[in-house]
Amino acid sequence: MDREKTLEEIADVVGGRVIGDGSVKVRSVAGIEDASEGDITFVSNPRYLKYLPETAASAVIVAEGTDAACGKNLLVVKDPYLAFAAVLEVLKPVRLPERAIHPKAEIHPRARVGRNVAIQAYAVVEEGARVSDGVVIFPGVYVGPDVEIGEDSIIYANVSIRESTRIGKRVIIHCNSVIGSDGFGYAREGERHRKIPQTGIVRIEDDVEIGASVTIDRATMGETVIGRGTKIDNLVQIAHNVRIGEDSIIVAQVGVSGSTTIGSRVTLAGQTGVAGHISIADDCVVGAKSGVTNDIRKKGVYTGYPVIPHAEWLRAQGVFARLPEIRKRLLELERRLDEIEKTKGG
Repeated sequence: MDREKTLEEIADVVGGRVIGDGSVKVRSVAGIEDASEGDITFVSNPRYLKYLPETAASAVIVAEGTDAACGKNLLVVKDPYLAFAAVLEVLKPVRLPERAIHPKAEIHPRARVGRNVAIQAYAVVEEGARVSDGVVIFPGVYVGPDVEIGEDSIIYANVSIRESTRIGKRVIIHCNSVIGSDGFGYAREGERHRKIPQTGIVRIEDDVEIGASVTIDRATMGETVIGRGTKIDNLVQIAHNVRIGEDSIIVAQVGVSGSTTIGSRVTLAGQTGVAGHISIADDCVVGAKSGVTNDIRKKGVYTGYPVIPHAEWLRAQGVFARLPEIRKRLLELERRLDEIEKTKGG
């Protein structure tokens, strides 16, 4: 349910300054082109400033230095996008279930469950698992033996968390993800593939968010690790023994092969593939649909298959677009060279 606030009350939350009527009531949020009376919107990209005089929003979050002569109620902040995120939390808080254990949840007598938890119907918590204070577990979640879930984490419906997985505090895991599935490890035995037992675990550190239908494999030995604050989008595959540093962003449909190390503050854009047993340095950005086949040792922006520095890739793309023209000119030069050679021979 939306919550109604005055613009002054919102300014107190985000640490902003009001220009206009601070008593105006705000009850919802919307984009600047779609907003109507009672909505608050924001402008973080200068290209949208042209909509500021026209918007029907009751208030607009803007950056310092924005022209205040537009006649709108403004909330002036340092970072409009960050402030808008805070406003969303105030006006549209996440709806969580009642803190109680549903009678249709199955909790093993030797599992440990903390205080103020919500465990909904048809969730299963196996022997030796530990569910810490404030955890929310939605219907159909499987929490395997000896799993640990840290305080205030939220596990959405139909997530499977396999045995001995370690999940930190304030972790969010969205629907249908699988944490701790077996790594893809086989040894060739004649013409057959013999399964290598996957005896390690997955460790998810604090403040990680994992999207829907993500798979993170347990280590063959040791740990697969997702570092503190890293955010993983939907439909991502993280293989066994991968280590991802802190505050990285892994976008949809990325695949990371086994025993690869990814640094902190790395961004892997959508559908990027990363080969196994390589490393990516801190503070790298890899463009969409790229293929990382060797180590990236220096921070920077990389694109392509195999990846190269983005500036080089742009130059290469310029050449690629001209290949038909270049081919035509090359054939013409070959023809003229043949004529010259025939003339000399004659």
